[in-house]
Amino acid sequence: MATPVLVCGSMAFDTIAVFEGRFKEHILADRIQSLSVSFLVPSMRKEYGGCSGNIAYNMNLLGGKPVPVATVGEDAGEYLERLDGLGIDTSRVKVVPGTFTAQCFITTDLDDNQITAFHPGAMSFSASNDLSDAKATWGIVAPDAKEGMFAHAERLHKQGIPFIFDLGQAMPLFDGADLERMLGLAQALTVNDYEAGVVEQRTGRSMADIATKLQAVVVTRGAEGATLLTEGKTIQIAPVRATQVVDPTGCGDAQRGGLLYGLTSGWSWEDSCRLGNVMGAIKIASRGPQNHAPSRAEIDAVLHATYGIHLPV
Repeated sequence: MATPVLVCGSMAFDTIAVFEGRFKEHILADRIQSLSVSFLVPSMRKEYGGCSGNIAYNMNLLGGKPVPVATVGEDAGEYLERLDGLGIDTSRVKVVPGTFTAQCFITTDLDDNQITAFHPGAMSFSASNDLSDAKATWGIVAPDAKEGMFAHAERLHKQGIPFIFDLGQAMPLFDGADLERMLGLAQALTVNDYEAGVVEQRTGRSMADIATKLQAVVVTRGAEGATLLTEGKTIQIAPVRATQVVDPTGCGDAQRGGLLYGLTSGWSWEDSCRLGNVMGAIKIASRGPQNHAPSRAEIDAVLHATYGIHLPV
C-alpha cells in the first residue's frame, strides 16, 4: 500500500498562445533598442502546471498518495477544486492573500521559438508554508522559490523524512555552495543530462562522486532512458518507446511521480526508475503537463511489456 509523499514545489498556471507566423519576420534587429510589437494569437490554452502539481498528478494516476506542498494565490480555486476532485490531499497547499498563483505566459511561433513572461506571485512565499508537523515516508524538493526549497529541505531533514532533490528549472538559482548545501540534506538527486553537467561544473565533482554520499543519483536522458548511480554501481535504465512525441513539457515531473511511487511501494531504485521512464513516455504523447489520463491497467501494460514487471496490486 502506497504511503504519503510530501511533494514540495511550485503550482502554477501556464497560458500558452500560438502566433501563426514567425517572430523573425516582425522583430527588426536594427530597432531592437525601441522594440514595440504585437502578435495576434488566435490559438490559446490554459494549463494546470507547476512541479508540485504535475508530480502529484502523476503519482495519483498510479494510485499513490501525494501531498502537494505549495503556495498559491487567491485565483487558485479552480486548480484546488481539480486536485480535490482527483482525490489529491490539498491540505498542505497554502493560499497567500492578495497574490496571484505563479503564472507563465508563453507565446510560440511557427518555428517553435518562444517569448515567455513568468510571474512568481504566491510562489515567492513558499518558505512560509511550514510542514514541520507533517508525516510522510518520502518527500521531494522540486523547483520553487530558492528560499522555499531550502526551508522545505531543512524541515524534512530535521524530521528525518528522506527526500529527493530535484534541481530542474531552479538550476540558475543554485551556485556550487548552494548545491553542496542541498546535497548534504538530501538522500537522492534527480537531474537531466544537461543539468548533470552543470552540477558537475559548479561543484567540481562528478555524478559518481556525488552518488557516494547519497542513496542514489538519477540522470534522465530523454529517448535514451536514464542512468542510475547507487551503491557504487552505474545502471543504465533502458528507454520506453513513446507512442508519439507531442510535447515534452512536464515529462521530468511525470518521471519523478513514477520514481516516488516505486520507492513508497518498497521497490528498488532500479525498478522505480523503470516506472519513472514509463510515466515520462506516456506523458510525452500528450500536450500539456496534466492532460494524459491513462488507466492504471494501461500503465501496467506498458511497464510489463518494456521491463517484464507489474505494478503492485
